[in-house]
Amino acid sequence: MALLIPLICILITIATVVYLIFKFRYQYWAKRGVPYVDPIIPFGLRVKENGKRRHFIYILEEMYSKFKKTTPFAGAFFFLRPISVIIDLDLVHHILVKDFNNFSDRGSFYNERDDPLSAHLFSMRGQSWRNLRAKLTPTFTSGKMKFMYPTILKVAAEFDKTLSEMLEVDNVVEIKDILARFTTDIIGTCAFGIECNTLKNPEAEFRKVSRLILGKPRNGVIVRAFLTQFPSLAVKFGVKQLPDEVSSFFMKIVTETVELREKYGIRRNDFMDLLIQMKNKNDSDTGRLTIEQIAAQSFLFFLAGFETSSTTMMFCLYELAMNPEIQDKAKQEIEDVLKKHNGEFSYEAMMDMQYLDCIIYETLRKYPPVISLIRMANKDYIVPDSGKLISKGMRAFIPIYSIHHDPDIYSNPEIFDPNRFTPEERRKRHPMSFLGFGDGPRNCIGLRFGQMQTRIGLVTLLRKYRFKVCVKTLNPMKFCVANPVLSPENGLWLQIESV
Repeated sequence: MALLIPLICILITIATVVYLIFKFRYQYWAKRGVPYVDPIIPFGLRVKENGKRRHFIYILEEMYSKFKKTTPFAGAFFFLRPISVIIDLDLVHHILVKDFNNFSDRGSFYNERDDPLSAHLFSMRGQSWRNLRAKLTPTFTSGKMKFMYPTILKVAAEFDKTLSEMLEVDNVVEIKDILARFTTDIIGTCAFGIECNTLKNPEAEFRKVSRLILGKPRNGVIVRAFLTQFPSLAVKFGVKQLPDEVSSFFMKIVTETVELREKYGIRRNDFMDLLIQMKNKNDSDTGRLTIEQIAAQSFLFFLAGFETSSTTMMFCLYELAMNPEIQDKAKQEIEDVLKKHNGEFSYEAMMDMQYLDCIIYETLRKYPPVISLIRMANKDYIVPDSGKLISKGMRAFIPIYSIHHDPDIYSNPEIFDPNRFTPEERRKRHPMSFLGFGDGPRNCIGLRFGQMQTRIGLVTLLRKYRFKVCVKTLNPMKFCVANPVLSPENGLWLQIESV
C-alpha cells in the first residue's frame, strides 16, 4: 500500500502533464485567428462516432461544409499536429499549381534504409523527386500507351473468357475481385513482362500480395500516427511501413526480371525497360538506380495501377447498373464508334469514345479513389488575400471528395450525370473543381495508362454484357473505413447477363 500511493501520484502527474500539453497545443489555431474545428483529446479529429470509426470523407466533409465561403482554409489537429484543410478553390490552385514550389512535397513517411520499397516517386521529396519524375515521365506518353495497347487487349480477351465461364455457374458476380485480377494481370505484363495469371487463378501469388498490401497493413493506428507525427524519429528507430512478405516478393520479382533481361539482352518498350536503362546509365542528376530503387518504383506502379483503375471500373459498372438508360447510351456509342472503325477496337477507336470518357470522369467525380490530396509547406506561406500563415512543415489537406460533392459546383451531386463532363460544361467550372487525377506538376504520372486500361475494360464488358442490380447490391453505397482507396464495404455484387 505504501508503494501504491506514490505510483498513483506519479500516474496522475503524468496524465496531468500530458493533458496540459494537449490543451496548450490545441490553442495553436485560436492564437492565429484561423477558424478551426474543436479538437478532441487525443485524436484531434473526431475519428469515432457512437463508438464506431468514421470514414475520413465525412470528417473532411463536415469541415468543408462548415467553413465554405467563410475562409480560404480552416484549421484542425491530427493528434498533436496542426493541419490545414483547404476550402477555397483559388487557394487549391495556388497550392497545386501557381505556388507549387512552396508545396512540392507530400510529406509522406518513407524509410529508404530499412524499408526501400517505401521510397518511391509518390513519397519522395525535393530534388530527388524532381529528377526521378523527369526521368519517368517519358514512360507514360501517348506513344508508349499506343505501344502497350495490344498487350492490354490480350489481357482483356482473357478477362472476357474468365467472366463468361463464371456466368455459366452464376450470373450474380462479385465484380470488385475480378476487376482487380484484370488490372493486376495488366500491370504484371506491362510493368514486369510477367504473366501473373490471376484471372485464371484467383490465388496466384501476385493477387495474394495485392490483397496483403491493402488488406493487412503492417502497423496499427497508433504506429501509423507515430509515423505521421514523428517521421524523422521513426526512421531512426527503423520503423517499416510494408509487410516483409510484400518487400521480399517485389525484391525477388524485380531482381529476377532485371537479371533475365540483362543476361539475354531482352528489350521491351515498357516501364521496367526504362528503369533498367536508368540503372545502367550514370546520369548526372539521378546517378545509377539501384535494384532497391527499381523495386520501389515498380511497386508503386503496381499498387497505383491495379487498385485505382479496378475501383473506378467497379463504381462505373455500379452506376450503369443503377442507371440503365446511361448504360444503353454507352453501349450504343461503342457500337457506333466500332462501326465507324470497321469493327476494329483499335487505339483510335478507343480514343473516339467521348461519352464513355464522360462516364469515367463522372465516376471519378462521384467516387474519387484518392479522397484527399496532401501537400506539405516547404517554408512559411502567407495565404493570398488573407494574411494568414501556413507554417513550414505543415500539411495542407485538399478534400477532393468534398469538392466533388459540393452542390454549388455540381448541382444534385449524388445524381450520376455524365453530361457534366462535356467540353462545354467543363469550361463553365473552376479548373480545380475536378481533381480525380490531382493537378499541377505532382499530378498522377500514370493517368494516361489508367484511363486506357479503364476504357479497354469497360468496352470489353459493355460490348457483350448487361449489368443489373440484384438483392446483394449495396444500395445505398457504404464505404470501407479501413481501405485507404475509396472502396465499398464487403465488395460489390451485380447481376450480369450476356447480350
